[in-house]
Amino acid sequence: MAPVDRKTTNKNFTKNSKNWKKGKESSAGVKKNRKWISQHKVFEGSVKEGQGFALKRKQKVKYEYNKLLKKEKKRNPDSKMLYKEEYPEHLKHLYMAEEEKLKKEAWENRVNRTKHRMQGQETRDENEADEVVSEPTDSTPVAPEETADAGKESLPMSNRMKKKLQKKTSYQKTKEEFEKIKEKRKKKKEEYLKNKQQREEAIKRYKQKKMETFQILSKKTKKGQPNLNLQMDYLLQKIQGKQK
Repeated sequence: MAPVDRKTTNKNFTKNSKNWKKGKESSAGVKKNRKWISQHKVFEGSVKEGQGFALKRKQKVKYEYNKLLKKEKKRNPDSKMLYKEEYPEHLKHLYMAEEEKLKKEAWENRVNRTKHRMQGQETRDENEADEVVSEPTDSTPVAPEETADAGKESLPMSNRMKKKLQKKTSYQKTKEEFEKIKEKRKKKKEEYLKNKQQREEAIKRYKQKKMETFQILSKKTKKGQPNLNLQMDYLLQKIQGKQK
C-alpha cells in the first residue's frame, strides 16, 4: 500500500503550524469591496466619518491663534486686551476739550442752518405780499379756463400733439370697457326677466284652461252619471278649434 502523507492526516491546526499560515494567506488573497470615493472630493473624510475638512480648518485656525497669544504673552506678560477706547491720563483733558469743541461747532452749524431757512421763508412771504399789493384793483378777473383756451389757440398744434390728445388714456379705456360690460349685463337681465314673465303667463293660461276642462268633464247629472251632453259639446268645440 502507498504511503500516506502525514500533512493530510494532521487535521488539528495550531497557531504555529504551517498549514494554518497557508490558510491565512489564501484568505488574504481574496479582494474586498473598496468604498467608492468621488474624484472631486479634495478634503479628507467627512463629519460622519470623524473629522471633516471644515473641522480640520477650524482646529488649524484655533491652533495658530493660540500660538500667537502665547507669543504675545511671552513678549508682554503684564499687558491687557483693551476692548474700549481709553485716553491716557496726561492727555485726557486735551481729548475731552477737542470733543466738546466739535460738538459745539456741530450745534452752531445746525442753528445757523435753521436761521438761514427761516430768513429765506420770511423774504419769500414778503415778496408774495408785495406782488399782491402791486396788482391793480380795477382789473377784471379773468377765468383760468378762458386763458388756457386762448393759450391753446395761440400755440400751433402739431400732428403728434393732436394724436396724443386724441389718444385715450388707460383710465378712459377701462371706463369704456366697464360701461360696455354693464350694458351687456343689463340687457341680459332684461331678457331673462321678459322670458320669465312670458313663461309664468303661459303656465297660468294653461292651468286655467285645464281647470275649465276639468270642470266641464267632471259635471254629473242628478243621478250621479257623467253629463254626456256637456262632454260632446266640449269635443265639438275642440274639433272646430282645430279646423280653424
